Amino acid sequence: MKPAWLKAALPSGDGWSRLRRVCAREGLDTVCASARCPNLGECWAAGTATFMLLGGRCTRACRFCSVPHAARPAPPPADEPGRLARAVAELGLRYVVLTTVCRDDLPDQGAAHIAACVAALKTARGAPRVELLMQDFRGEAAALRAVLASGPDILGHNIETVERLTPLARDPRASYRRSLGVLAALRRLAPAAPIKSSLMLGLGETDAQTLSALRDLRRAGADLLTLGQYLRPGAGPRHLTVARYVPPEEFSAWAVRARALGFKHVAAGPFVRSSYRASEAFAASVLEATSCR
Repeated sequence: MKPAWLKAALPSGDGWSRLRRVCAREGLDTVCASARCPNLGECWAAGTATFMLLGGRCTRACRFCSVPHAARPAPPPADEPGRLARAVAELGLRYVVLTTVCRDDLPDQGAAHIAACVAALKTARGAPRVELLMQDFRGEAAALRAVLASGPDILGHNIETVERLTPLARDPRASYRRSLGVLAALRRLAPAAPIKSSLMLGLGETDAQTLSALRDLRRAGADLLTLGQYLRPGAGPRHLTVARYVPPEEFSAWAVRARALGFKHVAAGPFVRSSYRASEAFAASVLEATSCR
């Protein structure tokens, strides 16, 4: 049984309705809906959303995720960059989070398409800040360079869970060490950029394993962190069950420990997800950089 603190507000309000309408008209996927995010009501009502690029099907089948799987999804829509820029301009968004499905079927894994989407936003009138939550690109430096060249403001890649649970939770093509390597590569390629990662709790990790993961993230160069409760996205055999519901006070304690390790900004709580209040993390990283000059 879910504890009392796991109650999210239902989507409502003009902002939510307008964003849903514009996304539907432009044929845009949002990870908010595809991943059944518990913050959908709060974020959409405030006029913010995380757009999911490269189509609505992923070539990987991670056991914590509700995004549908396909070995060979349809080609990425060539007009997606323009449709995305048009929607963001109409909605007046000043901060946009872009995430992607994995596209192992494509020669560049979708890097050129992602870069085109970022560039379309960054070159538009009233360009928003863009946070890019990217896949691992199998660790290929050329793909990372391609997306970085388009000018995202925050670079993100999630390790998702602790090292011991990675083979259980993530697709076999993903790995804990590769994800740390991607974060380290991002730090080398963009030494001044804010770099963000995320960890789910409640999958059966120990405190020692969580602390080790946080230390690994800092060594890899991540300076922004989100910690949230794993919530099973479906009842089928593919999806992992929840091992434990972590109470809010434990999340608060982890936030204190993470800041002591040197993270510039930490969002931690049962409903926190990678893009939750993302603009706050960006603002915190800018203020930190300014205060250190």
